[in-house]
Amino acid sequence: MVEPILVDMVGVASSWTLESYKARGGYTAIKKALSMDREAIIEEVKKANLRGRGGAGFPCGVKWGFLPKQSEVPKYLVINADEGEPGTFKDRLLMDFDPHKMVEGCIIASYAMGMKATYIFIRGELFFSIKRVEQAIREAYAAGYLGKNIGGTGWDHDIYVHPGAGAYICGEETALIESLEGKAGQPRLKPPFPAVVGVFSCPTIVNNVETIACVPAIINRGGDWWFQQSHWYQLGVAKGDEALKAHRGGGGPKMVGLSGHVKNPGIFEVPHGMSLKELIYSDLYGGGMRVVGGVERKVKAVIPGGASCPVLLADEIDVGMDFDSMAAAQTMLGTACATVMDEQTCMVRVASNLAHFFHHESCGQCTPCREGTGWATKVLDDIEEGRGLIEDVELLFDICDNVEGNTICPFGDALAMSVRSYVTKFQDEFRAHVEQGGCMFPRW
Repeated sequence: MVEPILVDMVGVASSWTLESYKARGGYTAIKKALSMDREAIIEEVKKANLRGRGGAGFPCGVKWGFLPKQSEVPKYLVINADEGEPGTFKDRLLMDFDPHKMVEGCIIASYAMGMKATYIFIRGELFFSIKRVEQAIREAYAAGYLGKNIGGTGWDHDIYVHPGAGAYICGEETALIESLEGKAGQPRLKPPFPAVVGVFSCPTIVNNVETIACVPAIINRGGDWWFQQSHWYQLGVAKGDEALKAHRGGGGPKMVGLSGHVKNPGIFEVPHGMSLKELIYSDLYGGGMRVVGGVERKVKAVIPGGASCPVLLADEIDVGMDFDSMAAAQTMLGTACATVMDEQTCMVRVASNLAHFFHHESCGQCTPCREGTGWATKVLDDIEEGRGLIEDVELLFDICDNVEGNTICPFGDALAMSVRSYVTKFQDEFRAHVEQGGCMFPRW
């Protein structure tokens, strides 16, 4: 796709300001939305097949439709800007350099669902992002896009920024809500779901930053147009493949991140469903693998979308970067921020590092997660440092099986799915660590 939609701020001077955003067509979608029937706005988002960009991939318009039309208590929008997934850094680009796009999306979504207020929950370490978003909100109030009687409709709306305390678990929507209410960030049992009982025990919709930032373009240009801005749809048009056109992988362009052992790491906007292999090797994006000592390294493994996603082998990366294609490859698109590792990477060390992260970030509410993450960490450390036994390799499978599916939230599943994928796909490497008394790969 030639025309940037989500990253049109790149290279624009003072892109985070109201003046710059309006010069790029900002806040025109609000005027259009305020003249529309509220249900029509939701229908446009459904037609766009906008799927949640925070990792779960649930259709956004369908999620909005779960909110009760009539409510005796206020309804709220909550934006998940916690972005704590290792290897993920796309949402902060929007907050730092185009915060008004998110703010406009919040206003449109809140108008469509008749919400009283929006809370933007931003990871506490993202201090710069917090300041930029707060500045954008102040500008929106001054311009009359927020506050009382917006656009002469009689509808009032306020937006508040709430800094988090740096807990990864608050990326889970119910833990985020608990933290927003001033309690410990621990997930809730569901049901009830947030759309029924959310923040302050009121109906609540939780959306990711990138998801809500897509809304202005959808309203301005239509859900059908957005639906067509995807790789698999464009292929379907070229081939006349009606089945491909009906693919449920998600419509629109997609922000993706690329890090690790590539020549050109960064954030890119691509047609949704473009191949992960193309992202890595195309000169437009990753530019191929890094060169060391005059020799281009080879791909060994790729984490396709954040630490919790099962790893892919080098011969598995010719897969579309959409939710359904990744699921068919027995992994997840997740946050769509891929981490690429070359042949000199120790996969036992990678699994151990991830296990340490999950153990540290477990909220401790569920015993399988609290104890299982620590147990996996100890076993992986033993294997990496030469103290492991052959039976420890099978023990890791047992640990993962006992954690997965036995916790309140998907945090334990994330540990189990990721570690199991490393042990399954690199079992020879795990066994070699045991047989050779430690790691055979260099440390940097």
